Amino acid sequence: MLRHYESLGLVRPSGRTGSGYREYSGEDIRRIFHVESLRSLGLPLREIGRVLDEPGFTPSALVDDLILRTRERIAAENELLTRLCRIDAAEPADWEDVLRSVALLQALGSKSADARQRAALSSADEVPAPVEALVEAVLCETDPNVAGALRWALARSGDDGTVLLAEGLGSPVAAVRERAVRSLAEMPGEEAAARLRDALAHSDAVVRRHAALALGTRGAAGAAPTLIDMVVEGRNDTDAADALSTLASDPATADRIATGLVDRLTDDSTEAPARLRLTQALADIPGATASRALLRLSCEGDRAVALTATYLLRLRGAR
Repeated sequence: MLRHYESLGLVRPSGRTGSGYREYSGEDIRRIFHVESLRSLGLPLREIGRVLDEPGFTPSALVDDLILRTRERIAAENELLTRLCRIDAAEPADWEDVLRSVALLQALGSKSADARQRAALSSADEVPAPVEALVEAVLCETDPNVAGALRWALARSGDDGTVLLAEGLGSPVAAVRERAVRSLAEMPGEEAAARLRDALAHSDAVVRRHAALALGTRGAAGAAPTLIDMVVEGRNDTDAADALSTLASDPATADRIATGLVDRLTDDSTEAPARLRLTQALADIPGATASRALLRLSCEGDRAVALTATYLLRLRGAR
């Protein structure tokens, strides 16, 4: 190693003995320790000489540069480790399976939306994409067509992705939270439904709305209050009214929904546009509570509400 250092010009012995052995002075020894110390920090040997011989060298700049390089190296190693773990999770039977998994993972990270979409759609073939890779891809995807393909692939993967998607609901990025809840909405099974029920209490209104719409189509009565809020706010109110109609197929739930709609109608803070939307939402809610509410609304001073309620009463009478 000392001969290698000498060939690079890092260390030169102060002299030689009569038999040709190198002689190192105290200063030479200190330089050798400096070289070893800098080498232990990850600095390449060819840069060490410049650092030691440069008069204007600033240690802080070197340390900052080494920190940056180390972080980049760690990130690259973590990326490699993640890729290896995902290939292992696919349980490849032979090298052909490994190569297909590698190609699939590379395609999911492609800059081409078409390539990403093809990868998502092909993930149900002989070598499926690891669930972790699909979840990571769907939480980052901005192209709506690719995102739809990824959600489809996740829905076919079973319950394994629900936990990871639920973690996405805690992201500080609003777009990631929305992608997570939209993906959960398309996941089948009770595990996904349980995560969606938890999402009804989320601090993000967008997450609550998506969860309520998904649960409404699944017949979860607990989604009704959020769906009614959506009607009042005019946020996906048509979809919310459709979901309320689905929930109202159960007579007991229908009565609670009608009562909830009427409560918002009689609230003095509810403005005219919201009152009209609430009246329209009563259209497909069966039962006496909804009928009585429409009868009262047909005598409203608000002409749009009164005409809508009258028309809906006629429809109910014709059924």
